[in-house]
Amino acid sequence: MITILIVDDHALVRSGLLTLLSDKEHMEVVGEAAEGDEAIAKAMALKPDVVLMDLSMPHGKDGLTATSELKKLLPDTSILILTMHDDDEYLFRAIHSGASGYVLKNAPHEELITAIQTIADGNAYLYPTATKRLMNEYLEKLKHGENASTYDSLSDREKEVLAWIAKGYGNKEIAELLVISVKTVETHKSNLMEKLGLKTRPELVKFALKKGLLHFE
Repeated sequence: MITILIVDDHALVRSGLLTLLSDKEHMEVVGEAAEGDEAIAKAMALKPDVVLMDLSMPHGKDGLTATSELKKLLPDTSILILTMHDDDEYLFRAIHSGASGYVLKNAPHEELITAIQTIADGNAYLYPTATKRLMNEYLEKLKHGENASTYDSLSDREKEVLAWIAKGYGNKEIAELLVISVKTVETHKSNLMEKLGLKTRPELVKFALKKGLLHFE
């Protein structure tokens, strides 16, 4: 029996998934959550085999952050991203965060069931076009003799935030420059520091210097 936790901020989506999965004899939905913090708490209590994780949950912790934290707390739990975002950046960030699979919400029901079974068995699952894009990017890097570095895993916005932090700008100043909230800057900073394995600003400045990011105008 595969136990499943459903995480989505829309009650109708959770209800639809519950109805779909309840028809499967080898699958059991053991809980639901509407945002990331609740998902982490429920997962810690229920220890599900699989978490179906939405990405965009505006009223709480987002799916990528929750996925990253959950994989540290429950490494044996497999996380399947279920989202409307058919986007390379989200796909690569989800994989980096520790997700075992990525499926679009408009996928056929049979694909979702296959994806759940696949990651529950300890394997990875990506929807077909995503797999093709991932392979094309990998082959392109090989063609140009590049290695997929940690820096490459950062989003464009995270790279921008990294450069401004390294130049000595504070969170509020960066928020004004990029026209985003201070909270968003803090989230990008936390994510990029974790991805790069950096703990302090001096380490960040040293990294930025090596990458040639400190070009002052």
